[in-house]
Amino acid sequence: MTEPILPPLKPIPIKDRISVVYVEKGNLDVLDGAFVVVDVTGVRTHIPVGSVACLMLEPGTRVSHAAVTLASRVGCLLVWIGEAGVRLYASGQPGGARADRLLYQAKLALDDTARLKVVRKMYELRFGEKPPERRSVEQLRGIEGARVRKMYELLARQYRVPWVRRNYDHSSWGSGDGPNRCLSSATACLYGICEAAILAAGYAPAVGFIHTGKPQSFVYDIGDIFKFDTVVPVAFRIAGRNPANPEREVRLVCRDAFRQNGLLKRIIPTIEQVLAAGELQPPRPHEEAVEVAIPNKEQMGDAGHRG
Repeated sequence: MTEPILPPLKPIPIKDRISVVYVEKGNLDVLDGAFVVVDVTGVRTHIPVGSVACLMLEPGTRVSHAAVTLASRVGCLLVWIGEAGVRLYASGQPGGARADRLLYQAKLALDDTARLKVVRKMYELRFGEKPPERRSVEQLRGIEGARVRKMYELLARQYRVPWVRRNYDHSSWGSGDGPNRCLSSATACLYGICEAAILAAGYAPAVGFIHTGKPQSFVYDIGDIFKFDTVVPVAFRIAGRNPANPEREVRLVCRDAFRQNGLLKRIIPTIEQVLAAGELQPPRPHEEAVEVAIPNKEQMGDAGHRG
């Protein structure tokens, strides 16, 4: 029996990856063993998909079956978005391989006392102080909203940016003002890599604690913890310069900020920290649970990556 020419694929842990790459107006495919984007002239641009946490696919992008298969095998999240990330349409990545973590997350979200403890921990990590005592989740959400609006105003004043309020029309990207367009682009970058980390760790993006009822509720919960330390100051700084292509400027600076802050190394430990604040034990394996038929010889990637 001949030995395989190439070693088996082993997903790189999220903390060791490039944060996010945007692709527009091209065909994603696997050609000659390489993951590439082919433009209308036939020029190939290679993407090291195995070392990227998240690929943002903008309008004008088409993806082959081979490209999706390879991206899923190496644990790269594919996200189909609107122009500059103003709207998220769909995503696909091999997460959810840890049913025990999904059940643990759901158990915390459905227990009112545990959910409140998790929300309080998120509030503490986000603002650097413990929230007021004897407040419900709804009351904490209101306090959070007021503080966020004030922080937007302070940053707008710091970077001398005209600011009214956070507002944009997702159906008409060009109708938004400069600061709101910069904020939308910046948060799209952050939410993309947060969703990649959530899936890689084996949790569900839809099961949130502060945010509820949306496909990315938990993504917003986790992303908002880091928002004002990373992307929001970037967005206002770029908006203050009034560049010709603010969306591209925001993406490049966000990419560098993620690398400098070591954000990908912090997301999964933060998820574990906030969920542990609920003080519930993870569910025990069901008595009828079937063991893995062919276990991996070694752990590959993160907990949620299928080997």
